[in-house]
Amino acid sequence: MRVSAVAPTFVIFAIMFASGCDQPPDASTVWTPADHDKQQEQASGQQAAQPLSSAERGAQLVEAAWMQSCARCHGPRGMGDGPEGPMVKAPDLTDAEWQAKVKDDEIAEIIRKGKALMPPSNLPEPLIQGLVARIRALRAAKP
Repeated sequence: MRVSAVAPTFVIFAIMFASGCDQPPDASTVWTPADHDKQQEQASGQQAAQPLSSAERGAQLVEAAWMQSCARCHGPRGMGDGPEGPMVKAPDLTDAEWQAKVKDDEIAEIIRKGKALMPPSNLPEPLIQGLVARIRALRAAKP
């Protein structure tokens, strides 16, 4: 009968594990999440990040929704220059003429129901309103 090469390795690890189990943990080496946070702060020389406000979280969600759902056609800056933009003839949302002729509720409805090759969205209403505000902010983005 031939002994596997894994068996000696297993025996060594088992002995190492068992030898450490018979001693109580040293209180100075017991790790807690709070210790970990302090170590990271000390290593980076920075303070822990402050929690985001609800407005900041909302802005991050709007930006994430834009990048995931809108930017591939409209582009990151809304100019219709996303990777799929030319193929689907995505409008330039920074265009002053387009901005002037469309109302906020129309933009929201297009986001909800889709239009032409743009698929409908089932985003929550606050996120849709955030996207409308982001689109309105694009009117100043054109150089």
